[in-house]
Amino acid sequence: MTLDAAFALTAGRFTLDVAIEAADEILVLFGASGAGKSLTLRAIAGLVRPDRGHITVDGEVLFDAATDVEVPVEARRMGYVVQELALFPHLPVWENVAFALPGTRLDRRRRAEAALAALGLEGIADRSPGTLSGGQRQRVALARVLVRDVRLLLLDEPFSALDDTIRRALRLELRRLQRELGRGAIFVTHDLREAYLLADRLVVLDVGQVLQAGAPNDVFSRPRSRRVAELLGVRNLYRGRVVATAPDSVEVEIGPLRWRAASWEVGLVVGDAVDVAVRSERVVLRRGDRPAVNGLDATIEAEEAYGANHLLHLRPQMGGPTIEVDMPARPYEVLGVATKKDWLVEIPPADLHVMRAVGDVPA
Repeated sequence: MTLDAAFALTAGRFTLDVAIEAADEILVLFGASGAGKSLTLRAIAGLVRPDRGHITVDGEVLFDAATDVEVPVEARRMGYVVQELALFPHLPVWENVAFALPGTRLDRRRRAEAALAALGLEGIADRSPGTLSGGQRQRVALARVLVRDVRLLLLDEPFSALDDTIRRALRLELRRLQRELGRGAIFVTHDLREAYLLADRLVVLDVGQVLQAGAPNDVFSRPRSRRVAELLGVRNLYRGRVVATAPDSVEVEIGPLRWRAASWEVGLVVGDAVDVAVRSERVVLRRGDRPAVNGLDATIEAEEAYGANHLLHLRPQMGGPTIEVDMPARPYEVLGVATKKDWLVEIPPADLHVMRAVGDVPA
């Protein structure tokens, strides 16, 4: 399956203008609420009509504004699953799955039970939806689309109302099904962890625009802009300027600090204004008994404990911006961080990413 979609539409004051390609993979649309993720799915499904552009699947034109082609929803062969389940409470599970399927009652039941079995739901065919757990109901919703001859799954935050244990199990289930069935899926989420765990390819959306798309590791380690870095949870973001370049690195100056980075945007030259990003979990604390690359003395000003991690806020002793360090409980305890405030902070050059600055730094 190959999807090629490039379209724009305006809904009130909101304009969506996106270009997306997908194959037999899990493509995750990630962004904050209001980014246009669900609207993108609805347009691909045929539930809303774009103002311009095209949507094709396997070379078949499903929508083309220029030629006025618009294939109806029921003929697009899309499996659409949303967060708000719409199971029929008066029908048993198997009839919910087989609803509107052609064929005899026996044939429809067999197909429904096969889809349920693929999702580990043997033995519940005759139960009422009201007797099922949240995870079981969501699996029934997935079975209802899998039993049909769909070529693309459209999943609009289907797990967001479930607790973390069930969500984790369903993510694994979805991964297994996608591999076994070889069907493409577009999965919408605003959960950063879920996006990273599920995506074969990741698309970052913001205010109706695609900001970046690619393999999750590439997007996470090399955000294209300050805004992408913010959306991806980067806590340490600094405005600076390039002061030196070399074939394998650039040096940047951030106030009194001078750091070397081994990841940077192509084309940067001395004097360019840049944004510098480093994930808080990549910053290293040392006791100061050995040299450190991009090392500086800093003092812990505040810390927050959450679950099995500690978020430390350190102030460089020579001045400059605060540096945040996200440290698991075990190294925190081994190093004795609770009893020591002054540390040598090291930021490995490979974990510093430098981007060309655009606009003013947000207040």
